[in-house]
Amino acid sequence: MGDRGRLRGALLTVCALLLAGCGSAVPGAARPLRVTDVERQLVEGYFTDLNEAGGQGMAEQRELLRDTQHPDFREDECELPSGTLRVQPTMSTLRLDADWTPPGEDEHPRGVVLVVAVTVTLLQDGAELGSQIGSQHVVLLNGKAYGFAPCAG
Repeated sequence: MGDRGRLRGALLTVCALLLAGCGSAVPGAARPLRVTDVERQLVEGYFTDLNEAGGQGMAEQRELLRDTQHPDFREDECELPSGTLRVQPTMSTLRLDADWTPPGEDEHPRGVVLVVAVTVTLLQDGAELGSQIGSQHVVLLNGKAYGFAPCAG
């Protein structure tokens, strides 16, 4: 290969590197565009724990909701609905939601933000008062799943 061939090869390499760098720069490590098995297990565990605490009573579920409130949003107190919640996620809808910010906030929460479709049922003394279908965000941070307490009104 002559000088011209080496120059062409070097030019192609530089072009490939430049094209690979196109787009917006994002700090941190690259990650797949799909939810990993570990992330899925953490989210499933979050909902399992939430429902088990609800089965033990209102005080236990409220304590769990406080403990699993995202650390950056713990001072945001709210009035929780009276009764317990049963939350059934549709795990096939679980996906990344990197652009989401909590209502009334300007910043994205720290961690990996995921969203899943859920059916939430409000129970009082074991009786169903009502159900609602919606989306719930869960944030994974330092190997733990965090949520945002469901406020009444």
